Amino acid sequence: MNVEQKLSELGLILPAPSKPAGSYQPWIIEGNLLFISGQFPIENGQLRFIGRVGMELTEEQGHQAARLAGLNVLAQIRSALGGFDRLVTLARVEGHIASAPDWNNAPPVLDGASNLFNVVLGERGRHTRTAFTPSHLPYNLAIELVVTAVIR
Repeated sequence: MNVEQKLSELGLILPAPSKPAGSYQPWIIEGNLLFISGQFPIENGQLRFIGRVGMELTEEQGHQAARLAGLNVLAQIRSALGGFDRLVTLARVEGHIASAPDWNNAPPVLDGASNLFNVVLGERGRHTRTAFTPSHLPYNLAIELVVTAVIR
């Protein structure tokens, strides 16, 4: 089953790729690597999941924010490659979670994105991952994902 069919089967629709908020590119291809700029939980042009996990937001809301940011990552991949056929694998996912000062449970929150990638992309969705828990992110959003992928 291809990625578009899998998305449809899951009832998921990829959003239009977000435009950069500054003077940078949404993605760059260098050799066999695709570098995707930070993706946020944005839906229909609206900022979603404002605040810090462990304070204004629950871990479940953080999980949902990571999933939504993951959909935006997939939208950027489709935009960069004209589909998913050239995608070999996700190599690295950096998850940035705006966090309350004493909150430290990043793995299940970032699984919102990781589980999405694994289900939608299958083996190509497997990836390495790291988590950062800063006190704030741009626009006071809860999640930012930065992804590097291997392509053909």
